[in-house]
Amino acid sequence: MVGSVARSNPPRKERVPPFSQVVSDALRDLTEKRLLELVKAEPVPRHLAIIMDGNRRFAEARGLDVRNGHEKGRDTLEELLNWCLDLGIRILTVYALSTENLSRPSEEIEGLMDLFDRSLRQIAVDERVHRHRIRVRVIGNRELLAPHVREAIDIAEAATRDYSDYLYNVALGYGGRDEIVQAIRALAREVSEGKLTPEAIDSEAVSRHLYTRDLPDPDLIFRTSGEERISNFLLWQSAYSELYFSDVLWPGLTHLEFLRAIRTFQLRRRRYGG
Repeated sequence: MVGSVARSNPPRKERVPPFSQVVSDALRDLTEKRLLELVKAEPVPRHLAIIMDGNRRFAEARGLDVRNGHEKGRDTLEELLNWCLDLGIRILTVYALSTENLSRPSEEIEGLMDLFDRSLRQIAVDERVHRHRIRVRVIGNRELLAPHVREAIDIAEAATRDYSDYLYNVALGYGGRDEIVQAIRALAREVSEGKLTPEAIDSEAVSRHLYTRDLPDPDLIFRTSGEERISNFLLWQSAYSELYFSDVLWPGLTHLEFLRAIRTFQLRRRRYGG
């Protein structure tokens, strides 16, 4: 067009974060690096148990659908597995679905079942799992779970059955009281069948009938979301576990906060029976 002038868009200026933010990020990185060095210099928990709480509140605070909150929580769990491998934490048990959670709205439960299904099938072919020889197991009442989830459990467990370098336990349809009740019933059957006398029932006998029968008790139970209770999780096994509670909602858990929990455990003087 006659008289037209070619116009070029001016270069867009990159947004520069405020100086205070730069300083804050740098301090955080230095803190995380130093804390990681301290944690790696001392023994870490052999068995870490996690109560992953706060998915729904995380979603609500950000105007997200509840399913998005659970998806974000799954992403955090993926990161957690990497953090545990890096520190050499050999046993990880996570509380993914309690018996009480099953009373939530059906739409949310269906979404969770789909998430468990996909996650378990993915973990069966996860390169990390096979490289580090991680055995995957699900503990809890499987009859409470959807059939397709039970099928996915079988696939994940079969794919990792021969591994023992690391143990990754997922509590689904799990309740600590229900677990103890099931153990009592099994012991009662043994007594009625003459295989066991009442006097022979001790703590070891009970432990033999728990889902965790071949695992050491947790050294540390770590819960997110600010709640300070264990909510029917590993009631028998947690008798002498150290407890750490964080205000961070589960999907927002950072590597730094994870390291703080492990470091706090390392600095505690553990006492059994006192």
